[in-house]
Amino acid sequence: MKSIIRNSKKGMEMVQVALLIAIAIGIGLIFKIQITAFVNNTFSNLMNSGF
Repeated sequence: MKSIIRNSKKGMEMVQVALLIAIAIGIGLIFKIQITAFVNNTFSNLMNSGF
């Protein structure tokens, strides 16, 4: 019985990790344009600053 509970908890942890990864990928896809614009703007400002 204890091994069933242990395996169930491990399975739930895997499901939680999978859900978190899916959410992170979804947010990345939704905000892809904004993230790309921010990174490009930041690097452009660094290159133009003469640092």
